[in-house]
Parts: sequence; structure tokens; C-alpha cells
Amino acid sequence: MHKKWSIPLIISIIIMTLSIFLYINIYNRWQDKEIHISNPIINNIDTHSQTVDLKTIIHETEKHVVQIEGQNEDSTITGSGFLYNDQGDIITNAHVIEDANVIYVRTSNAHIYSAAVIGIGENTDIAVIRVPELAEQSFLTVENEIPSEIGDEIIALGSPHGFQNTVTLGIISGSERNFSVDGYDYSNVYQISAQITHGNSGGPLIDRNTGNVIGINSVGTKDGTIGFSIPINEVIDQVEQWSNETANEQLDFASTTDIVNKFDPELLQEDANYLIDYFFESIQMRDYINSYTLLGSAMQSDISYTDFRNDYTHIVDLDYSEVSSNITEERHSETFIDVTIESKPKNKDKTKVENIEYKFIIGFENDQLRILKISTS
Repeated sequence: MHKKWSIPLIISIIIMTLSIFLYINIYNRWQDKEIHISNPIINNIDTHSQTVDLKTIIHETEKHVVQIEGQNEDSTITGSGFLYNDQGDIITNAHVIEDANVIYVRTSNAHIYSAAVIGIGENTDIAVIRVPELAEQSFLTVENEIPSEIGDEIIALGSPHGFQNTVTLGIISGSERNFSVDGYDYSNVYQISAQITHGNSGGPLIDRNTGNVIGINSVGTKDGTIGFSIPINEVIDQVEQWSNETANEQLDFASTTDIVNKFDPELLQEDANYLIDYFFESIQMRDYINSYTLLGSAMQSDISYTDFRNDYTHIVDLDYSEVSSNITEERHSETFIDVTIESKPKNKDKTKVENIEYKFIIGFENDQLRILKISTS
């Protein structure tokens, strides 16, 4: 009986040994063999092919773009600029601030701060101003290594004719353009199809795919059909040198009280409208932190951020009418807006649509414009 089972057992062991040997041999040959892929679609994987949503890029960029007012005894010059580091430094054009005795910036949430010049070009149309109140805040990312090419999609932001954070879309339609305007030399600049008009100067040129800054919008043709933008990688070294070599103690900042106390009902109405528009834009983008910061201290004391956020998280989409404002005797603005809200209540599959009229009281708090009260009907 023992001999009967021994022969099959020996055969099985031999087969298993040979199988293991063949497996090891095949594995070693496979490891040493170079695999060639001839499919070009597989060979060329573009790690930068994913683009960020356009609305997201615009909303995030708007937070860091400011309107600049340069004042002297004779006039007020307006332009644009953008925050580029955590020291509160703003890049703009030299021609925006060159003749200014006092410089103010107006942020996307309608706050007004004084600024001081930390560097300005003599022949190159770039300048950097500093706002200490904007230090330690988030800022725009600068693309200073990879130059853009003709055909690349771009977004230009600025404040043409005082209309803050106006957005124009286009492409880079030319490169390496060289010319001189009003004593400034423009070398190797981008030609863009987006319009650059009065007030756009100093605003950022944004890469549509990445959301990074690739240029400084500077000049445009009289008919407004062609604009020119200074490539950021051409000037970033000079900009960073100015920032690194300047301390706040060396700078002289004007008081914002003067500009705030010059009560201008028309300007207050315009700023109130803009503030509410920005509030609902932030809600729509689910940027609840940004919208919460627009509230006055009394409102923030009455409602925590968590409760505020919970009041709006159910909103799927919203659409609103033009803002209507009235100025009160208390230097406040009563602002009305009709909002159509599509919401999805918790534990519900279907959405519902409702029309709500909002009433806002907008006023100054610590010299800054805030939402002091919100009521609905």
C-alpha cells in the first residue's frame, strides 16, 4: 500500500518543483525586458490638462484685486492692482501712482485703506505699494517660470472707469511687442485681445487654465480693441527686491479718516450695491467665510459663523435682481434686492424655488463699510 502511493507523490513533487523553477525563470526575464509603448496618446500625459472652473478663478482672483486711487491737489487718478505676497504688497503700474501725493486702495469687500509706495520704476511701468492691513492674508500666485504663448486663454481684471473688478476674457494674440508710451519702455510685452481701458491699468492678467498671474495689464489702444500686458516673469525680481528691502517703519501712510469723512451719497450707494452683489456672489460660490466677513461686529456677535453657514448651505442656486439703494440721514444705505433661491432642504430629494426680498442696512464701522443688518420678507 505504501509503494502504491509513493510513486504519485514523487511525481507531484517533481511537477511542483519544475513549475516553481519555470515561474521564477519567466519572472526574471519579464523584469529584465524593456517595454516599448508606441501609442503616442499614452506616452504624452499632460499633468496640467485639468482646468479650474472659470467662475471659481474669477471669484478667487477678485478677492485680491484692488481699486487704486491716487490723489493730488489737482486730480484723482484711478487704476488697479493686486496682492502678491503676505506683507500686504500690491503690484500696479507706475503711471497709476507716479503723481499721487496720497494713495488709497479699495478692496473687493469695499474696505478702504491707505497705501505707501515701496518701489516705482523710472523707465519700466511697474510699481509696488504696501497696505499693512492686508498683511498675512492670502494672495495671488505668480507664474514666474513658464512664459505664456500665443493662443493661450486669459482673464483680465481691473476697474475700468471706476467699475470695480470688471472681468474681460480673451487670448494672447501677440508676444514680444516693444514700444514706448509717456516715457515708459515696454519690452517683450504680451498683446491681448481683452480690452484695457482707463482704470484697468495695474490689474492682473490671469492664465485661464491655472488661475495664476502671468502679467500686469498696462496700456491699450485708443479704440480699446487691443491691450498690452507686461509679463510678470520679466519684472518679478525687481518687485521682490523692493518688497524685501522696505520696512513699514520707513513708510508714511495717510489717514483713511479724511476720505471716509468726505460723505458722498452717490459713492456710498455705489459701494453698498457692490458690497451686496459681492455678498451673494460669495454665497453662490459657497464661500461662506468670505460672505460672513462682510457682516458688522454686532451681527457677528448675534450669529456664529457655523449658524450663518447653516442658514445658506441648503441653497443650490440663486439669481437676483439689480440692487436698489436709498441713503438715510444717518449716512447709512438701505439696500433692497429680490432673490430667487433654488434650495434643497435636508433629507429631501426635490428642490424648491422661492422668491425672497432682502433688506440690508449698510454703514461704516471703524471707517470700513459693513453689512449692519439683514432682514427678509
